[in-house]
Amino acid sequence: MPELPEVETNRRGLAQCVTGLTIDQVDIYWPRIVKTEMDLLKWSQELQGRTIERMDRRAKYLIFVLSQGLALVSHLRMEGKYFYYPVDQIPEVKGKHVHLIMTFTDGSQLQYQDVRKFGRFELMPQTELADYFKAKKIGPEPTPESFKLDGFYASLGKISRAIKPALLDQKLVAGLGNIYVDEALFQAQIHPLTPAKDLSYDQASRLHAAIIDVLARAVEAGGTTIRTYLNSLGEAGSFQVQLAVYGQTDQPCPRCGHPIEKMVVGQRGTHYCPICQPLYEV
Repeated sequence: MPELPEVETNRRGLAQCVTGLTIDQVDIYWPRIVKTEMDLLKWSQELQGRTIERMDRRAKYLIFVLSQGLALVSHLRMEGKYFYYPVDQIPEVKGKHVHLIMTFTDGSQLQYQDVRKFGRFELMPQTELADYFKAKKIGPEPTPESFKLDGFYASLGKISRAIKPALLDQKLVAGLGNIYVDEALFQAQIHPLTPAKDLSYDQASRLHAAIIDVLARAVEAGGTTIRTYLNSLGEAGSFQVQLAVYGQTDQPCPRCGHPIEKMVVGQRGTHYCPICQPLYEV
């Protein structure tokens, strides 16, 4: 599943490809991919003639900022991918899993592919974006400017459940998924089952720093390729070579040498070192 680093890498790739292009038409091949009460033909027509002024991102959502005050919000969910094709490279046959094609006035295309059909598109005025994300209760972006330690620690104190699922629900901080939660908890030396409210200020501080660091390094590496992830330029991310625990079951811990173990936490496969990440600090 694309997590924040993969979505940010997609944003950067799309920004290179489509910024400044004007939409000629939008073809929808699976109606449910669009979340709207509007007739789909009218929905597509709303996009015609709009220029993509820039590409933004909020948490795991991509935002096409369009001319005349409109925004197209795209959530990739599990398997969503974008592929941009110059006019002379457009495939002759539409791919089986391509569910939306945006054709630009210069003849190039942006194709949205989604094997599992979980991704969604929503169209709205740019003035509604802030309320849209506020309603989803998405936490701050994982940057030093937005993600403050004291606020994070105060929020942890109100949560009784385990720290891993608490981080996954996006309310404490935006953009964390399974891979990067495991990596951040390992870096901070915190057991995934530790109740969030039991974290000391020192632990919260380590975790806060680890979240910012892990996600920043993953963005720099272009994301993590596990199975099928590619960015909008068709390039694979490389952060998988830096993974300390995720997918490393039975491999030696890079810190202490003990085999990495795997368990299920909140229905998610979870990788950790039982030595470096004790459930209770001594």
